[in-house]
Amino acid sequence: MDREKLYRLLRLGIEKGASDIHFQVGYLPLYRFHGDLVELRYKVLTPKDTESIARLLLDADDQKPRDMDFNEMDLAYELPGEGRFRVNISRQRRFYNIVLRVIPLQIRSFEDLNLPGSLGDVANLRRGYVLVTGATGMGKSTTLATMIDTVNTSRKSKIITVEDPIEFVFTHDKSIITQREIGTDTASFPDALRAALRQDPDVIMVGEMRDLQTVDTSLKAAETGHLVFSSIHTNDVASTINRLVSFFPTEEHGQVRNRLAENLKAVVSLRLLANKKKTGRVPAVEVMRSTRSIQECIKDPAKTAEITEYIARGRSDGMQAFDQHLLDLLRANKISVETAFAAATNPADFQTKLALEGASPEMTEAAEEAELEPLGLDSDERF
Repeated sequence: MDREKLYRLLRLGIEKGASDIHFQVGYLPLYRFHGDLVELRYKVLTPKDTESIARLLLDADDQKPRDMDFNEMDLAYELPGEGRFRVNISRQRRFYNIVLRVIPLQIRSFEDLNLPGSLGDVANLRRGYVLVTGATGMGKSTTLATMIDTVNTSRKSKIITVEDPIEFVFTHDKSIITQREIGTDTASFPDALRAALRQDPDVIMVGEMRDLQTVDTSLKAAETGHLVFSSIHTNDVASTINRLVSFFPTEEHGQVRNRLAENLKAVVSLRLLANKKKTGRVPAVEVMRSTRSIQECIKDPAKTAEITEYIARGRSDGMQAFDQHLLDLLRANKISVETAFAAATNPADFQTKLALEGASPEMTEAAEEAELEPLGLDSDERF
């Protein structure tokens, strides 16, 4: 495959709104739309095709071809002026497998992303630890980018990001921004974080909490008066607390819980759900803000599971539980009842709340059974 054909395949993903593009030997190119994979009417990819794609992606910025002797690699790739991609290249059965996550050039607002306006208040915190959580593909990176851009456009700060690889590229506005990439600009997240503390930052964004050193150094940065943003692959606030604590040795768990109680200012958990017409997805969002009651729940492992109850009571403080937001989305006619029940943290309680509002699953229409249409390409687009 030559460069121009690859560019056309990538442009197609950008233009059609795909979230991911897959190239794998023995399959047609696959594009993910609203959570579903859709085949492109192209041709089944051969080992030579995927190797060519891998080489083109790897050699984009180099004077000479890179060594292809690796098992997996992460990198960023850009079509200038059109879009960026987070790329993972791996080997499977000796062949190359490529997955590209599509990253828009424009950073969207909370409103554009259908995220709660209270996240603007979270972004405008001056110190502490803020985590965005969710499964892969739930919008963590996009939400973090919007938070960083909110800081960038609203106040004079020094912002340092540490990513693997760099995804969204920021333009200086009121703030100045340094973006560092693992493997290119620094050896590891802990190394970059230690260096960042000597670079006079106000805000630090760490792409992901992956290990004990990264969590510990991030907490130290928050403890010394910085605002630290990061992400972690957990489903809700309680599981996030337990996951962070689990990175540390057992004998340190009590101390770590105290550190988190003092410094964890907000947790934003995301789940993307099919919209009512099955033509896209909308986020269901749980937002936790630090209060005295929640701090006590973080300190005491026996009370951590109670955090959701305190979140539900804290709407006046900018908080919301998943099930509360699901009700909001139902009222706004953005999701179906079936989708809401499937996503509810406690379906029985959710049904009770819904019935109290004068509705029940039996009184609502069944969600439409809709499948994504195959990509409609004109004859001159079929390569």
